[in-house]
Amino acid sequence: MSCLRFFSKTATEVVANFIDSTEEFINLCSKGHIKEAFNRFKSEIWSDPTLFSHLIQWCTLKKSLSCSKQLHSLIVTSGCSSNSFICNHLLNMYSKIGQLQTAVTLFGLMPRRNIMSCNIMINAYVQSGDLERARKVFDGMTKRNIATWNAMVAGLVQFEFNEEGLSLLSEMHQVGFLPDEFTLGSVLRGCAGLRGLDAGRQIHCYVNERKERRVIRLNALSRNVIGWNTLIAGKAQNGLAEDVLDQYNLMRMVGFRPDKITFVSVISSCSELATLGQGQQIHAEVVKAGASLDVGVISSLISMYSRCGCLDDSMKAFLECEYSDVVLWSSMIAAYGFHGKGEEAINLFEQMEQKEFEANDVTFVSLLYACSHCGLKEKGMEFFDLMVKKYGLKPRLEHYTCVVDLLGRCGCLDEAEALIRNMPVKADTIIWKTLLSACKIHKSTDMAGRIAEEVLKLNPQDAAPYVLLSNIHASAKRWQGVSELREAMRERNVKKEPGVSWLEIKNQVHQFTMGDKSHPSSMEIDLYLEELASEMKLRGYVPDTGADMHDMDNEEKEYNLKHHSEKLAIALALMNTPAGVPIRVMKNLRVCSDCHVAIKYISEIKNREIIVRDSSRFHHFRNGKCSCGDYW
Repeated sequence: MSCLRFFSKTATEVVANFIDSTEEFINLCSKGHIKEAFNRFKSEIWSDPTLFSHLIQWCTLKKSLSCSKQLHSLIVTSGCSSNSFICNHLLNMYSKIGQLQTAVTLFGLMPRRNIMSCNIMINAYVQSGDLERARKVFDGMTKRNIATWNAMVAGLVQFEFNEEGLSLLSEMHQVGFLPDEFTLGSVLRGCAGLRGLDAGRQIHCYVNERKERRVIRLNALSRNVIGWNTLIAGKAQNGLAEDVLDQYNLMRMVGFRPDKITFVSVISSCSELATLGQGQQIHAEVVKAGASLDVGVISSLISMYSRCGCLDDSMKAFLECEYSDVVLWSSMIAAYGFHGKGEEAINLFEQMEQKEFEANDVTFVSLLYACSHCGLKEKGMEFFDLMVKKYGLKPRLEHYTCVVDLLGRCGCLDEAEALIRNMPVKADTIIWKTLLSACKIHKSTDMAGRIAEEVLKLNPQDAAPYVLLSNIHASAKRWQGVSELREAMRERNVKKEPGVSWLEIKNQVHQFTMGDKSHPSSMEIDLYLEELASEMKLRGYVPDTGADMHDMDNEEKEYNLKHHSEKLAIALALMNTPAGVPIRVMKNLRVCSDCHVAIKYISEIKNREIIVRDSSRFHHFRNGKCSCGDYW
């Protein structure tokens, strides 16, 4: 019996020691101490190769190609390279760090693929814009799970193959899979893309029928923080930013304390909504919760403050971080780029290189974006070459889109078109519309017609080519061309996206459209704008009636210009905020040339900083000047 007790006690101690060692190893990996983790626990890793997954996760997070290759070599040496669990982690790693071809090669060599292997590849192909190969993997699967269907449906809808997405939903239902929140989010976007009201209503009815079942599931999920984080992250990933904030508030009301994972999702939703007040409140809760040192949380804060127009607060969050990584640096470079601070973005990248952080594909998207919005053509092309030659990164569609924008803004339209037609990835509507916008800026009517056809081939219901071509005709006073385009839009039931501006005052969001009379202060706003316009004209302001693309007399055009949505929002802010406080206005479309000039005058007359975020960047108006230097 004593001998049995001895062996029993020894076995218990061995298990306890192993658990302690594993926990310590995982803790070191999560903190980024990879070399220490590997050197101290080498024997444990060789005896349990699944521990390699924690090292792989770190490489994925850091997006370090050199580290990833070294780790892969060690896995091959260990003899566990045929392990499906480890192979799936490697597949995910290569797809996330922009090494799709390596992932494809590995996938082809895997002796035992499972559903997870195929799901990873479908997502990887979707992210690279290669729906044909994604569908080939999908069709070749003998078994699928709900994540497989979600990935394929979401991919089709993302690239505006809305009918195919809805057809796949029907097929999914026929084989016995019930759509979840992720599926429904994708399908509803597909209905919106098709203007499919009946289909949308059917989905809505289905959602309502699921409510009772969902309440039961919510009760089960919401028994711990992990369940709440799952719900919140799901809503965030489906773009339901307002629902995320509602869920977050409910989580706190029932007594659960959010953690760093919760905060990343919630702060990202504040970024989407550009609600500074809520973002600041959540930042305070981050500090109280002790999560203010987490790199992921800080990266989200940098993005949130940047998207809310507070670049200084982004920089403050960046500088206060004790431990940084490539994601943090890339977030700050992106913030500078979004605010038109190209030189600062480049300087930060150079500091990042000096500190030996390895730039990833996201870093280069941010750099190219910054260069395009500051006219730094030569520097932008240098970064594009550097990305490929020094860092060995394969350009994605986002990189090519930034380069097309860079060339287009500089007037190199032929070069931009040649790049699209010769690039190795399939063009989408966004890259063609980017070039189409450049045609409008440089008044290239012939090319605009050709490029508009390319957009309409991919999406016949896209309003952008009609609107941009119409604007080009209107600026040349070719009203017959404008009339024909508008008639074509009516016949094909193509709807133009209305311009909307919004701002936050005392935690309340106010929204305006052009000529909006629905606001309770509408009359006061009109009177205020009348007085402001008179004062602006005394200072030399002349309304740019050419910015109004309608065939009407100048007096009517001037009235329309005066009541553009951003001017209404700025007037409300001037009426309701203390002198000297910056005004922040968000707009879903590009700021027109007249509003851009007018806001410069307003900033000087009222001695206010006015920050306007339009569809492509931030404009900081101060003392009669704009940070963009009239290059936007």
